[in-house]
Amino acid sequence: MMATLSPDSLGPTICVGEILVEIMATTIGDGFREPIDLIGPFPSGAPAIFISQCARIGGMAAMIGAVGEDDFGRINTERLADDGADISAIAVDLDYPTGSAFVRYRSDGSRDFVYNIATSAAARFGWIGNVEALVSRAGHLHVMGSGLSMQSAVDVIERALPIIRERGGSLSVDPNLRKEITYDADTKKRFRNLIATADLLLPSGEELELAAGIEGEDAAIERLFEMGVKEIALKRGSAGATVFRPGAEPVSAAAFEVEEIDPTGAGDCFGGAYVASRRLGLSVEEALTYANAAGARNVTRRGPMEGAGTREELDRFIAETPRLGG
Repeated sequence: MMATLSPDSLGPTICVGEILVEIMATTIGDGFREPIDLIGPFPSGAPAIFISQCARIGGMAAMIGAVGEDDFGRINTERLADDGADISAIAVDLDYPTGSAFVRYRSDGSRDFVYNIATSAAARFGWIGNVEALVSRAGHLHVMGSGLSMQSAVDVIERALPIIRERGGSLSVDPNLRKEITYDADTKKRFRNLIATADLLLPSGEELELAAGIEGEDAAIERLFEMGVKEIALKRGSAGATVFRPGAEPVSAAAFEVEEIDPTGAGDCFGGAYVASRRLGLSVEEALTYANAAGARNVTRRGPMEGAGTREELDRFIAETPRLGG
């Protein structure tokens, strides 16, 4: 097996960024311009979902971020701790509330979000003692593109990466680009720089070409390898997923046939399972199967991380669930 990510024994996988609660509309429609029924709050935030799945599958995992001194913050920290994640570097802000996201699905499957991140506790953390202590023993850094819109996350990522590299650690990047977030020129430059130094890239669909800066799947993959990316796990939704590595045959795995209840968090669970599995020493084939299962299982539950599975739960899911096209 070609090694790409540092072994789990080197230290935990860490992720930096937003920790939120998600509150969901129970009806399909456009936006939030009239009174509607809502459910939640659910623990959320793409980096937190990723870390939840990492920890649940059995990998060492830790989160860097901030929550408010409120119930929304507590349901997040308690969930992550229960999942087995290290929460020592999650700050509790006494002045700002926990970040939030309200979501409503449209009839075409797209979503409308109302976020409160920039003026919440989610954006109020930095390089404090607990963060430095965690980074000093970390073995892997995972970066979500959504976090690059937060200066607090950028500052921590830019300080953490060389420390982790110096220890022999590795980097994975999920572009995780959102239409609700405006990415300025500096953010786009940071994104390109991270892509160029990533050991593992986890794009979805058109994010592959965006990351490479070139059109066409084959050309984009070749360009990314030329940039230095060592492994690409391309998420294809209902078409499954494929892993590409320089000099190796692509490895594909079919998606699982499930009834989709809530797609939010599927890609984050895919990434969490794949990164943790690879760091635990599993083959690409094994890791890809677990990643597909984690993403599929998560969409069968309402709430962004409610379906994140342990290894035993995912083994059972894999054994019992048919594959699409199988």
